[in-house]
Amino acid sequence: MKILGIGNAIVDVICKIDDNFLSKNGLTKSTMKLVDENEFKILLENLKIEKTISGGSVANSIVGLSQLGSEVGFIGKVNDDDLGRKYLEGLQKEKVKFLYKIKTEKIPTGTCLILITPDSERTMCTFLGTAGKISENDIDEKIVKKSEITFLEGYLWDKGDPQKAFNKAISCSKQSAMSLSDLFCVERHKDYFLDLVQNKLDITFANEQEIRALIGAKDFKDVIEFARKIKRLIVITRGEIGAVAIYNDKFVKCDAKKDLKIKDLTGAGDLFAAGFLHGYINKLSLKESLEKGTELSSKIIQQVGARL
Repeated sequence: MKILGIGNAIVDVICKIDDNFLSKNGLTKSTMKLVDENEFKILLENLKIEKTISGGSVANSIVGLSQLGSEVGFIGKVNDDDLGRKYLEGLQKEKVKFLYKIKTEKIPTGTCLILITPDSERTMCTFLGTAGKISENDIDEKIVKKSEITFLEGYLWDKGDPQKAFNKAISCSKQSAMSLSDLFCVERHKDYFLDLVQNKLDITFANEQEIRALIGAKDFKDVIEFARKIKRLIVITRGEIGAVAIYNDKFVKCDAKKDLKIKDLTGAGDLFAAGFLHGYINKLSLKESLEKGTELSSKIIQQVGARL
């Protein structure tokens, strides 16, 4: 395999809402909040479901890579329930090797409620379910060693079993990459994420808000200085400004595409990572890889959902 993704195996439930729904339910726009099964059901009660699709951040990236012709696989924990089987079917349709053996678990398959406001921003409420219970026993060392890059997501990291799963995957990877995922994740696991970025990961994906929060940067110059100092590839999306890649003395930028009819920002970062990794694994330049990432993210935000 070219790339192996390890992440939360989550079924996305997409709903359109107005801003009042967010304030009424104490939700902060454009962030992700973890909820329990009961909270999830209460939120969903009065909503109309637009779309249900197998998702998860890294899984979305892996599907994007498959669509570009890369041979890819995915490890994520699901239950042998209706949603879990639908999840497996969704990946198989996209020619992604699902490298986790489904079995009966005590906790149901994870679900993410994606709330889209009229400004196309997405706010997420995630019931991790069994996805968040991934352990080192779920990571097959032989599979990891056979892939050229192992791509992990910050959403999956947590103390205990997920941390052990992360450490095992990174330690036996040829190259490891990770997305910081969300400001919520960065603030929750700041010290550990900083250690990963500085000392363990070969490639880090982040948006400007996440990377600045991670290192306490006052402005973007601090981010550039940090990236050059650690001598690891840092890829940063900056919204309308575009995206940059920083590696050693290289600072490469790519402008954002203009005049897009934006419908939903869900999956923008996931598909950007897919495009960039596709370029990177096929030995394209950093500039060309950024352009491929920008091309895919521009396509996904002009439709509803995180899969092309």
